[in-house]
Amino acid sequence: MSDERFMARALQLARVGLYTTDPNPRVGSVVVRAGEIIGEGTHWRAGEPHAEIHALHAAGERARGATVYVTLEPCSHHGRTPPCADALIAAGVARVVIAMQDPNPRVAGRGIERLRNAGIEVRPGVLEFEARQLNPGFVRRMQSGRPWVRVKLASSLDGRTAMASGESRWITGPAARRDVQHWRARAGAILTGSGTVLADDPRLTVRLTPAELLADDGHAPNQTPELADVAPRHPPRVVVDSRLQTPRSARLLDGEGSVLVLTTAERAASDKARDLRLRGAEVEAAPEREDGQLDLGAVLERLGEREVNELHVEAGAGLAGALARCGLVDEWLLYLAPCLMGSGARPLLDWPLQHMAERAELDLFACDRVGDALRLRAWPLPPV
Repeated sequence: MSDERFMARALQLARVGLYTTDPNPRVGSVVVRAGEIIGEGTHWRAGEPHAEIHALHAAGERARGATVYVTLEPCSHHGRTPPCADALIAAGVARVVIAMQDPNPRVAGRGIERLRNAGIEVRPGVLEFEARQLNPGFVRRMQSGRPWVRVKLASSLDGRTAMASGESRWITGPAARRDVQHWRARAGAILTGSGTVLADDPRLTVRLTPAELLADDGHAPNQTPELADVAPRHPPRVVVDSRLQTPRSARLLDGEGSVLVLTTAERAASDKARDLRLRGAEVEAAPEREDGQLDLGAVLERLGEREVNELHVEAGAGLAGALARCGLVDEWLLYLAPCLMGSGARPLLDWPLQHMAERAELDLFACDRVGDALRLRAWPLPPV
């Protein structure tokens, strides 16, 4: 079980990059000799050395003949950095234990092959499930060209998200709202709809630094000195706006991070689009459906082309329901507040189902107390 123990440590190190590595995967690595960890590494940011390189540097000459644990197959190609497989070979390591094969077609087993051809023993598949759960968006994008879609919703216990008047602040308490900052911060982009922009005028920014986020996760400040002075990273905000209703005065446009407004081809060429561009937004045309709404599948493909791994959705019942109806939701993130809002309040989703046989089954895989709220996480199950 020593392989599993050391790989678990590598996964802990990978989590330290949760809020900074995007669009690269989160990867951790340890170098072990005679049962002792002699080097550790985390991949911090795209363009900087990978986890294996940091771990090898920490181990120095003692890496020769050692075992290296890494949560993702070492790269075998020249990207922003040289191939990690070559660095492991040059360091003279004897054995490499890998959690999961890299889903990137440019690697996809070639790193493992290169190590074995150099006479290095390779054991893949150790804690693979845990490694995949750390990088669901990277895996999804490499395999399908689309990001992992996580829809965040907050409701009362009777499944209501706003009063009939539209009043919705605040359903959940401060602890749940702080927790949402973590999900925003790890995302490659944040998606919302024009209805939410008009009703709530949100900023959808990240208000905590990576160091503060990691401290919430249980990392002491002295464990992550590389992030001590790093400012919050604001993922791009993306607005699905087929009618181009986003106002020029929207707080989204106040300068903290980029904004992409997706609309129809006709409206992307309008004076309104020009005004939004003058406010700093990108305005692009997206494919339309016959009913004039945007093709959400095409929207996800567009975001995949922009290297978005995890797409965090904070939207109203309309857009959330449309994603559900199209089968485009990969994960539900639901905060249940200890209150009741009554039958006149607005529902969680705009998804008219008529019969029990139509209901959408979910795999509820996590339930946690966050302040006075319950946080539920669930995966959609395939239709029977």
